[in-house]
Amino acid sequence: MPNPIESPRAQAAAAHSGGPVPLEAKLTFLRQPASYPESPYRVEALETHMAWVFLTTHHAWKLKKPVCYDAIDFRTLAARHHFCEEEVRLNRRLAPDVYLGVVPLCLNAQGHLELGGAGEVVDWLVRMRRLPNRFMLDYVLRHGHASTRDMQRVAARLVAFFQSLPQVDIDGSAYRERYARQIAACAHELLQPSHHLPAAHVRLVCHRQHSALDRLASRIDWRAADGFVVEGHGDLRPEHICLYPEPTVIDCLEFSRTLRIVDRADEVAFLALEIERLGAPALAASFVQQYRSLSHDRPPPALLHFYQSYRAIVRATLAVAHLKEAQFRYSPKWVASAMNYLQLAERHQNWRARA
Repeated sequence: MPNPIESPRAQAAAAHSGGPVPLEAKLTFLRQPASYPESPYRVEALETHMAWVFLTTHHAWKLKKPVCYDAIDFRTLAARHHFCEEEVRLNRRLAPDVYLGVVPLCLNAQGHLELGGAGEVVDWLVRMRRLPNRFMLDYVLRHGHASTRDMQRVAARLVAFFQSLPQVDIDGSAYRERYARQIAACAHELLQPSHHLPAAHVRLVCHRQHSALDRLASRIDWRAADGFVVEGHGDLRPEHICLYPEPTVIDCLEFSRTLRIVDRADEVAFLALEIERLGAPALAASFVQQYRSLSHDRPPPALLHFYQSYRAIVRATLAVAHLKEAQFRYSPKWVASAMNYLQLAERHQNWRARA
C-alpha cells in the first residue's frame, strides 16, 4: 500500500537534530563540495518530506530528517541509523549496485565535521551511486521516448523480484480491513473544507471504493491465501525506476513493513496508474499485459481497476497534505494534483463503460 496520510504529530525544531551539532550546521557542511571524498565540482541539494539528498558528480548522499509522522519517528540518532541500514538492506533487493552503504557523519577531535573517519557520530547518511536522470522512467515518459520494449523489461524485472519473495502469512479479512481504513481516512482528509475539493465528488468516489472492496472480498481473500501478498516495494512509481542499462528500482518504503506488505497486483496496478498519469495509457496497458504474460498471474480487470482507483485517492490525499506545510500552502499545484488523481480514480471506477 502507499504512503500513509502523514500529518505531523510533532517535528523537531529546524535548528536541532537530537545531537550535539545543530541540523543547519550539518546541512551547511553537506552542501560544500570539499566535504566529499570525490571532491566534486558542485553539490546539488534536494529536499523531500523525510530527507535531504545531496548530489555529487557520481553519488547521492541521503540524510534523514529528524521528523516524527504518524508512521515514522526519525527524531533519535539511533532511529536514523536503523532506518538507513534498512534502506540499504531492502533496496539492494532491486538495486544491488546502487546502494553502497551507510556512512557516519562524525565530529572529529578538532571539532570539525567529516564523512566517515573517527570521532563522535552525529548522524548517518545513505551513500548511493547516482543514476542518470535521462534514463529514469518518468523522464523517458515525459519526453515521449518510452517503448513497449521498456515495459516488457520492467515487467520482467518485477516478475523476477516477486518470484524471489516468500509468501506473507496474512488473513484476507485483515488485509481488506487495511484498505477499508485507508479509504475512510482518505475521505476524511479530502473532505476538509480548507482543501476546497468538490465534496459530492469525493464522497461518491470513496463510496464506490468501499463498494468495490466488498464485491472483491472473496478474490482478495483468495489472493492472500494463495501467496500473492508479499513484502514488496510499496511505492512503485516511474521516478523510482531507471531503465538502462538494466531496469533498476530504488526508494522502497524502508520505514514501514506494513506498507510493504502488498498484493503483487496492487504494485503492478500502481505503476500502471502512474504511467497513465504521465500521458502514456497505451504503455500502461502494455505493461500490465506483459506482467500477466510473464508471471502467469491473472488478476481480474475489476481487481486491477480497484487497486488503481484506490491508489489514486491515496495520492490525492498525499497531495493535499502538502497544504499543511507553510512552504507549500500558497501553491495551486497540490489541489490541482489532487483533482487530477480524483479524476483518475473515477476513470478506473468507470472502466466497464470505457471497455
